[in-house]
Amino acid sequence: MAIIRNAREDETDFLSEVGFRAWEKAMNAIGEMTDMRASARSAFQNFTRSSWLTVTVIEQGGTVAGWAARENLDELISDFWIDPAFQGQGLGRALIAEIEGEIVRQGFEVARIETHAQNAEAVGFFEKHGYSINWLSVAYSPKIDRDVQSVGLSKRLVTEEPETYGPGF
Repeated sequence: MAIIRNAREDETDFLSEVGFRAWEKAMNAIGEMTDMRASARSAFQNFTRSSWLTVTVIEQGGTVAGWAARENLDELISDFWIDPAFQGQGLGRALIAEIEGEIVRQGFEVARIETHAQNAEAVGFFEKHGYSINWLSVAYSPKIDRDVQSVGLSKRLVTEEPETYGPGF
């Protein structure tokens, strides 16, 4: 059974490795990884050490299987990583549902996420869970020191009730 919980400061290095392995798998499929590995590993270490309070962890069998973060505690999911060894087991679905619930509880109506435009697996995952592509861009990423093609996706989490004066009106 999966357990979802807040991250702990003493596990930041392990969270960094989980995120790096998931990133590495995604980038292998894209084919742009070789010269970015060191920068990416450093970015994961820096992020998990500085922002662990914004991280939500999913465990399977007592092992961290993935994590997601909302770096600014707003509607933007800044990170979403499932360890490749645990992919395809429904853990991503459980984690995204938890994160979306947090977003709604904090008063936001829409969830947003950004990913590499060529990361078909991630884009497909989010589209399968109700997200729609809103934009495509190329921008410099200081975290990995290069230009990155990105796609932005969003999902309305709160439905708007039509304003009526009664049944049928």
